[in-house]
Amino acid sequence: MRNPRLARVGPQQNLLQKENKTDLAITYLLNIYLEKQKCIRVGKLGTFRFKNGYYIYIGSAKRNMAKRIARHLRKKKKKFWHIDYLLQYAEVKKVWTSDIPEEKMAELLAEKMTAPVLGFGASDKKSKTHLFYCEGTR
Repeated sequence: MRNPRLARVGPQQNLLQKENKTDLAITYLLNIYLEKQKCIRVGKLGTFRFKNGYYIYIGSAKRNMAKRIARHLRKKKKKFWHIDYLLQYAEVKKVWTSDIPEEKMAELLAEKMTAPVLGFGASDKKSKTHLFYCEGTR
């Protein structure tokens, strides 16, 4: 039985439906759209003003990546990760998976994109953030 929420997101639906396709991937990226500028409390990290537009969030899962991604796509859930606070107001438009490690991916994106909230999704990591704002891009 297909999850209609996953099917709406786009081309990654096949990756999500077949766990073995994501076995080699260790990192996922969420392409997120926030329609209107919003001040959002991000757990203990604090309250931040998020510009409207597109964001890229980097996450990882050593196992059960499809379940982790599916959780991010649900609107109703207990807020556990920093990304949960943003996703209550924003929508995931696309999901990509990669075999590039999470920290390396964050380093690559930091070279080209803006970091709107330091520490976001990276409180247990060496990188400064795992959330990036896409200036004028989709």
